[in-house]
Parts: sequence; C-alpha cells; structure tokens
Amino acid sequence: MHAGKLTAKAAEDLSKIATDRKIGFVASVIASGAVSASDLAHTLSNTLAVPLVDLNAVDTEKVPKGIVDNKLAQQYQIVVLAKRGSRLFIGGADPTDQEATERIKFATQLSPEWVIVEYDKLARMLESQGTSANEALENIAASDFEFDITEEETSAEAADVVSDVEDAPVVRFLQKMLIDAINLRASDLHFEPYENIYRVRFRVDGELREITQPPLAIKEKLASRIKVISKLDISEKRVPQDGRMKLKFGSKAIDFRISTLPTLFGEKIVIRILDPSSAKLGIEALGYEKIEKERLLAAIVRPYGMVLVTGPTGSGKTVSLYTCLNILNQPGVNISTVEDPAEINLPGINQVNVNDKAGLTFAAALKSFLRQDPDIIMVGEIRDLETADIAIKAAQTGHMVMSTLHTNDAPTTLTRLLNMGVPPFNIASSVILITAQRLARRLCENCKQPADYPREAMLRAGYRPEDLDGSWRPFRAVGCAACNGGYKGRLGLYQVMPITEAQQRIILAEGTAMDIAEQARKDGVRDLRQSGLIKVRAGVTTLEEVIAVTNE
Repeated sequence: MHAGKLTAKAAEDLSKIATDRKIGFVASVIASGAVSASDLAHTLSNTLAVPLVDLNAVDTEKVPKGIVDNKLAQQYQIVVLAKRGSRLFIGGADPTDQEATERIKFATQLSPEWVIVEYDKLARMLESQGTSANEALENIAASDFEFDITEEETSAEAADVVSDVEDAPVVRFLQKMLIDAINLRASDLHFEPYENIYRVRFRVDGELREITQPPLAIKEKLASRIKVISKLDISEKRVPQDGRMKLKFGSKAIDFRISTLPTLFGEKIVIRILDPSSAKLGIEALGYEKIEKERLLAAIVRPYGMVLVTGPTGSGKTVSLYTCLNILNQPGVNISTVEDPAEINLPGINQVNVNDKAGLTFAAALKSFLRQDPDIIMVGEIRDLETADIAIKAAQTGHMVMSTLHTNDAPTTLTRLLNMGVPPFNIASSVILITAQRLARRLCENCKQPADYPREAMLRAGYRPEDLDGSWRPFRAVGCAACNGGYKGRLGLYQVMPITEAQQRIILAEGTAMDIAEQARKDGVRDLRQSGLIKVRAGVTTLEEVIAVTNE
C-alpha cells in the first residue's frame, strides 16, 4: 500500500478475507485497523487521481434525493453528491468497484463519476439516511404505469423469489423498456443473455435494433420479474413458457405476450406488444387496394367456406383476421376462435387458448366448437392434417372458417394442404379465398424525396414499359428526427386469390403451384411484387423496400 502501513502480504490476506466474508476490500482494510480511513482515502485519491471530498463539509439538504434508492446505496456503500446533466457524482470509499459503477449506471441511466470519501464518515451518513426498501420502491413507482396482476403467488419458494426481484432498479428498468418500446412503436422486445453480455433489442418497423446492454448480473432478476407479472412458473427455467400481461398506459390498456426460451447462458425472453385497437382500425387502414378489398369482403360474408391468410411470422396475419372478425362481429353471430395463444382480446368473440399439456389442442377445440352452434370459426394456425381435416369439414357443413398458414404466397398454400394429406376434392370444395401478405416499411411523409431510378432497374423490378410514362415519380427514404431512417410505420402488400372454377379443376387434377399461379394471373390476381409496385407508384414506400420484402 502506498501509505506504507500495509504490506503486500497483508493486503493479499485482507483481500481473501473480504472475498470469504463477501464484504468490500476497503471495509476489510478499515476493519483490520492497519490503515485509518483518512489515510486510506488520501492514498486512493493520490494513486487513482480521483477527487477527495470531506463529507462533513457537504450540505445534506442540497444533496439530490431519490436518484439512487437506499437499498442500492447500502449494498454498494455510496452516496449521491450531485447531478450535472447526464453525469451523476457519487461518493464512495472504493472507486475501483466496477460492479457498483455498472449497477448505478443501469439503475439511473446516468454516467456515474466517482468522488472518494472517508469510509467512517460515509458509514455514518448512510446510517442517518436509511429508509426502508418499501419506501424506496414507492418513491420510484410510476404513477401512470400499472401492471394487471390478479393472481398471487402462494408457495414459500415463489414468495422468496418475488421479494428478491422486487428490486427498484429491475422494476424501473423494465418499466422504462416497456414505455420506450411503446413510444417507439416497437412490435417486440428481446432480452438476450450471452456469455459476456446481456442485450436488449426492439423490433421497430420490422427491423431489430439494439437499445442497451444492462449488466449481465441482472438477467436472473429481470427474468424472474417478467415471469411474476406474466403469471409464469418462476422456478421453471428448463423449458419454454408462454404468458401474458396487461399494461395500463395512461387511459389505454395494452396487452403483452411473453415467451421464454432456455438458452446456453440463461433465458431469452421476447415480449410482443399487442394493441387491441389495431383490430378496430378498419380494413381501409390495412392497405388493401380497392379490388382486393372487394374480393376479401365478398368472401368473408358468405355463409360457409374457408378463408386462409398466409405469410411468415410477423407479417400481420392475426391483425388481418381480427379485422375481418370485427366486421362480422354482430349480436346475431356466434364467433369462436382457438389460438396459441389469443393475441387480441375482442369483446363478443369466444376465444380459447390452446393447452397441449391439458389435451386442449387445435383439433380438440375445433371438435368442441362444432357442438357449440358456431357461425364463424377462426383457427389460429393449421399445423397438421387432423386440424386441417376438421376445419375443412366444418367449412363444408355450413360454417365460415378462417385460419392462417405459413407459406410464401397464395398458390403454394394449396399445394401445402395437398402435402399435408388433405384430399384434393376437400380443398376444392371448401377453400374459397386465399390471401398472402407481407409488411413493408412506410415512407416518412416529412422527409421523403423524389428518386431517380434507371429505367432498366424499374423494368427489372416488374414495371411494364407503358407504366413508365413519366406521369409519376417514385420516392426515396432520407431520414429525419421524426422517423427511423426515412421510414415510419408499415403497410401491407397483399395477394388476394379467389378460388375460381378453373382453379378448382387444377386442384382436382393435383396441379402444381406453378399451374395455380398461372391461372391466378389469368384471373387478374396480382402477386406480392405487383402489389408492392403499386405502393411505390402511390409514393408510400420505396422500390428497395418492395424488392427486399418480395424477393422470393
């Protein structure tokens, strides 16, 4: 030690004692009596070139309150001395404590700057400022932010974990992430643990962006906190779990779907934001062109048959289906849905969640629905032959059935059903319309500018020579403070394919997807690329975005 009162051997022994007793090295040195608190503070200040402050000269009335809660201050033995912009000046006896620095930065979202104080004076100040953990939690609680938790944990083990995760930094961090995600119009939040880092990413307008890297040590408490408020099994970390929670954001209630996944270095958690109002925007807001909208509306009002919506995960299939259900949701209509899980809560519709463990599968729920006198049935996803078979039979016996499939476009949906083992006759006699869809980023109206694409590039993208008559100009993304790289929000690209008599003949002959696609073109059905090119012409998205989204 530079003070000359502590040998290297003694310092090594004291460090070991500190580790064994789980106390700080500075506290261990002071307790040994080998060096006084004053000498140690001066030595650290000179060695580390960190300012030294006498706490007796600090006016406690002017010290900012409530920035760091008492529990955290007691744990890391620090006091807040001042705040200047994004900088937070903290007093502590051991400025080399990197864990304390990271935790305080994480808890306050400020940049901590250390000031050395004498250990004995620090201990007296912390003792005089002591408050209970409950008071600290109350001080940071957001008045307009409330979780909907109706069930209480009853086991002793669960109670222990709950008390452990009711940690102010964890609570405040989760609240901040959810509020930030809503304000950024994010669709998903990803909490991802790796070997040396913990990462949080948001999916905004279809693109993942990294938001922050909180301390790795927080991953267990954060996972437990999310599980508590979404009513999941806190002690189960070996298998995936699904849950949901509700957030009251001002006067608006927003649902969140929670999915946990055990990975090599902890549980990855994805929170999907489900806004119930999205299903009530109306079909015009989804971006259907006039002829596509007319075809869809004509199909869903028929008394029986099957309407399929296809596309990859996150392409807006559920919102499209619920928009249709909202149109059909009348007092004289009995609507039942089975999903895994139900994403949007719509009053007037009987919604059922799949529970494989209990035996409530898609097929089992569908069988029960047929005994419940339904008019319209919505199946979250057709995954296997049994579900497809029951759904098709329901469509053949006087029910309107709506469902989703994961396929690339409308024509391949029919061949997918054939590959599942559904007989061609059943497909031809039940499916009346298939919609394939994608989501493309919408241009920001504030900053978009006209673009000059080479004529050859426009032709390669799919435009016909007669389309390039000079009467319109495409736009390009620029970027401003109000958007995300020139884009703000998303819009749908749709391929709406009614099953005509010609299509039925191809299906019965077990034709290929290419045969069906060729017939669809003859029937005047636009493919996804053509739908996107119309949006480019309307100036609502870019040619690059359409090519990226529809590059089959």
